Amino acid sequence: MTRYLARRFAASVVTAVLASIVVFLIVRAVPGDVVAQMLGQTSDPAASRSLRAFFGLDQPVWVQYGSWIGAALQGDFGTSWASGRPVAMMVTDAFMVTLEIALLTLALASVVGVPLGLLSGVYEDCWPDTLIQTFNLLGLAAPVFWTGLMLLVLASSMLGWSPPLVYAAPGESLADNLSILVLPILALGLLQAAAYSQFVRQNVVSALHQDYVRTAIAKGVPARLVFFKHILRNIAIPLVTFMGLMLTQILGGVVIVESLFAIPGLGRLLLTAIQTRDYPVLQGALLVVVVAAMLVNLGVDLLYRVIDPRVRLA
Repeated sequence: MTRYLARRFAASVVTAVLASIVVFLIVRAVPGDVVAQMLGQTSDPAASRSLRAFFGLDQPVWVQYGSWIGAALQGDFGTSWASGRPVAMMVTDAFMVTLEIALLTLALASVVGVPLGLLSGVYEDCWPDTLIQTFNLLGLAAPVFWTGLMLLVLASSMLGWSPPLVYAAPGESLADNLSILVLPILALGLLQAAAYSQFVRQNVVSALHQDYVRTAIAKGVPARLVFFKHILRNIAIPLVTFMGLMLTQILGGVVIVESLFAIPGLGRLLLTAIQTRDYPVLQGALLVVVVAAMLVNLGVDLLYRVIDPRVRLA
């Protein structure tokens, strides 16, 4: 286990360095820069040169990268060119909001999707399966922005309620926090639940057609024992893998929901930084997303051993 963790840590460091280079180059590839945003197209050349020197944009790319990554390794991601706030503080605050949305969405999707998938797989080609498959089809086909808008319309027209416009952290007011997050979590969670349900159903149906399951049933092993010992145990590892992928996808794909519901998360921060060409914020936020994805993948690998000790972490 120790050797495996050491190897994975070394591989993660190399991956993070490569990812930081890619992030840095992608940010620089965005058309326009902060100087053009501030001065416009008909700017004075002298003022443009002065601003580019102030922001360090007159230096070669490798010099800019070296200065940024050197400071980032010490926990200093720079200062936002748009707001003047420390990037580390901005990214941390936004990431905690996005992480809360992601974890609550994952919990909702698991609680709804996994039981539906199990029920659909056990009753394959029966009426429960048909109903659940219809839900899965609608959930997988509906765009998240459409689902969010429909939830907003239904909540306001039928219930006469709309979420608060100002975000409140859980420590400030848990009720206000949940009020503003309930609709985006439902919008994301119902779609993810459909994906969970479809994935679990496919694995359950596949397990039910395996010879060892058929043999156990033929020998008269109780259906409950077959279900928990053979079916659930064999879909646990694929399900953990799928959950890790879905969590990574949620972390990287909340831009639409956060913009739609005016939530100050990482997705909205990235969108604002792109619009203002705020390089330090863009670089810091994208790097945090990459590192978070790597940590999720490492956690999934470690869970394999916990779920099934037969899995060797080679």
